[in-house]
Amino acid sequence: MYLLRSLLLISLLALAGCASADGRHWVELAGSRYQVELAQDDETRARGLMFREQMDADHGMLFIHDRQEPQAYWMKNTKLPLDILYFDTDRRLVSQQRDVPPCSAGDMCPPYPSFKPARYVLELNAGQATKLNLQDGTELIFGPGIPKAD
Repeated sequence: MYLLRSLLLISLLALAGCASADGRHWVELAGSRYQVELAQDDETRARGLMFREQMDADHGMLFIHDRQEPQAYWMKNTKLPLDILYFDTDRRLVSQQRDVPPCSAGDMCPPYPSFKPARYVLELNAGQATKLNLQDGTELIFGPGIPKAD
């Protein structure tokens, strides 16, 4: 019985550790906090928010690129209208694409470029940028555990 309880406790602790390591990342933008999923490698950046049916208003996805350069995102297989916000290495807003519509046209979906070099891209539900009255230069604040550019 003691062994069973010990194994159960170890399993619960391991699961708790995984949950905190994977998931509760946040960013702050213009005084609002968003829970974010991180996309830090080619696979997660390519998949992004594809096929999602919904996303809570205070959630988003933060894409972290290896270097600062012009970026372009598209909405292939994305079912949610989004705001696409581009930030430089200093986490300052350099470009934004607001109210980008979903696209089911496959490779015919248009790109939405940053127009300026960016290192981070934050996707939020459409309308958040307008609600926050975002202006170029607005700082994106990272919560603990989100890697900053070197």
